[in-house]
Amino acid sequence: MGEKRSFWHFLTLPAAEPATPQEYFARLPVIDTPRLILRKMRMSDAPDVYRYAKDPEVARHVLWEAHQSVWETRAYIRYLLWQYRSGLPGSWAIELKETGRVVGTIGYMSYNADNATVEVGYSLAREQWGKGLMTEALTAVIAETFRALDMHRIEAMHFTDNPASGRVMEKCGMTHEGHLRERVCCKGTFRDVEMWGMLRKDWEKHRRKMGPA
Repeated sequence: MGEKRSFWHFLTLPAAEPATPQEYFARLPVIDTPRLILRKMRMSDAPDVYRYAKDPEVARHVLWEAHQSVWETRAYIRYLLWQYRSGLPGSWAIELKETGRVVGTIGYMSYNADNATVEVGYSLAREQWGKGLMTEALTAVIAETFRALDMHRIEAMHFTDNPASGRVMEKCGMTHEGHLRERVCCKGTFRDVEMWGMLRKDWEKHRRKMGPA
């Protein structure tokens, strides 16, 4: 599965020599957390992804429509594989260690080189909501991003009517920075979003507070 890094590794070790973003996005190392494995998506994951991506409640909180068939899911995975090959911002599959199933994704929505900023986003199967899994995944991705990439800022947005996502960002140490009215056009409707951010200096302070594992 390639390079593997543990959850606490990110919280306790100093920053690594930064890779170029393109090299990093192409490589996306495996991240091991207490309950999850974050890794590149595979075509064999299509049945698992379709199982949650067809749920209208999951799709309600993201930009994509609920998948209508496993063929649509395979097209989505092909797009992710193309992103890896092209060195573009992409997503990890979230694999649940207990079952070996993929139950969501987390990764980079965009990268701004001039401002050394990435936006992160995620989705999770409905039956896994409320278990702290996304907090676990986002904590690891934030730490990995600041350790491995020369980023100044990480930001994330969620629809205002999805406050649970904001609670995840808050638990991970991100700061609520504002309410943006009708910021995103999603499925033909302009929707309000909440903006959250974390600077490198915020993460360094948060990491010191955590102390050695």
